[in-house]
Amino acid sequence: MLKTIDSVFTRYTNHPDFGRLLLRLTFGILMLFHGVAKIDHGVGWISALLEQKGLPGFIAYGVFIGEIVTPVLIIIGWLTRPAAFIYAFNILVATLLVGMGKFYSLTDVGAWALESEALYFLGGLCIMFLGAGKYAVSRQP
Repeated sequence: MLKTIDSVFTRYTNHPDFGRLLLRLTFGILMLFHGVAKIDHGVGWISALLEQKGLPGFIAYGVFIGEIVTPVLIIIGWLTRPAAFIYAFNILVATLLVGMGKFYSLTDVGAWALESEALYFLGGLCIMFLGAGKYAVSRQP
């Protein structure tokens, strides 16, 4: 009985390319909100953080690539794998800049304090390894 239920359920839900599309849209759209916030409020605070760490402040403008350009590329499915790599690298750098003090911390509800950052990072890696699928501007195997 359970095998039959599983077989029927799998038959109706086995759509890996739609899953890739949903993954791309979810992570791309959610990251775009962060990019739009950077357009609205600037990257001066990121530049200051970089300079505190001994890095040149102009690197902060790279956030526009990581939070606007790469999410758009991921959403449309063009250069998806390299865009997803840059996307994941962007969130890794952001976490190293502002979140490392939370590495061993939990929130008031018991969640890991870096849960969102981990989700974005691993989502980017999943997209990089899976590729765009057939619902994309450029189809990749």
